Amino acid sequence: MTNADAVANAVAAVRARSDLEPRLAVVLGSGLGGVADAVENAAAIGYADLPGFPAPGVEGHAGRLLLGQLSGCSVAVLQGRTHYYESGRSDGMSVPLRTLATLGCDRLLLTNAAGSLHRHMGPGCLMALTDHINFSGRNPLIGPGGSDRFVDMSGAYDAALRDDMRAASGECGVELHEGVYAWFSGPSFETPAEARAARVLGADAVGMSTVPECILARHAGLRVAALSAIVNLAAGLDATALSHEHTVAVMAGVAADAGRLIAAFAARQAG
Repeated sequence: MTNADAVANAVAAVRARSDLEPRLAVVLGSGLGGVADAVENAAAIGYADLPGFPAPGVEGHAGRLLLGQLSGCSVAVLQGRTHYYESGRSDGMSVPLRTLATLGCDRLLLTNAAGSLHRHMGPGCLMALTDHINFSGRNPLIGPGGSDRFVDMSGAYDAALRDDMRAASGECGVELHEGVYAWFSGPSFETPAEARAARVLGADAVGMSTVPECILARHAGLRVAALSAIVNLAAGLDATALSHEHTVAVMAGVAADAGRLIAAFAARQAG
């Protein structure tokens, strides 16, 4: 089955459950699945029922698509993503994102758990992405031909959407940092030397997701905003051992702030 066929079949499967035309798509990262609880009048569809959607293999990723209302905005929420390190493929989110664009979404909010490269932006902080650095050497557009694969990434993270996120943070009283996110392929965490190199090259946080989705979304014509929940200081900045269990535990504490910010951001997309 081609990606185009998978998208068509996934759209048909969604339309059999809901006629909602979502405006905003949201991808929820590790530990942020609870944000979906705020979606009203939600139709829930498991990824297993959507052709071409991944089967998430990471704790904290439920593997469901929700369609409903969040703060008055029609939304499509992906509870979970697939990661490059799960399969060695960077295009695993191509069909889901193309499906959301076909359903009517014109903007996308990506979320993730990340490690900070700055002690002043420690665990529990939130950071809006201004740009990214791809340290993986992989690109989800490698392969298929056509001139449209040469996507301009100079405005990868939409400035107007970031303005909305900044305004939303003020409205809900949640502090928001801004910075550059560096993508490492994972699943091993970065070394202290890699963290130092990333900081020298201009990164503010490191993580194992988001960048391939941003590239795929821009290819699909979606405007992109992204939010990192800082769950640890990067390797070498303190003595805490890095682990996925630690990530999930810290996310439980930052999820409430992230949820308020995402809800306030969604309200600004409702118009």
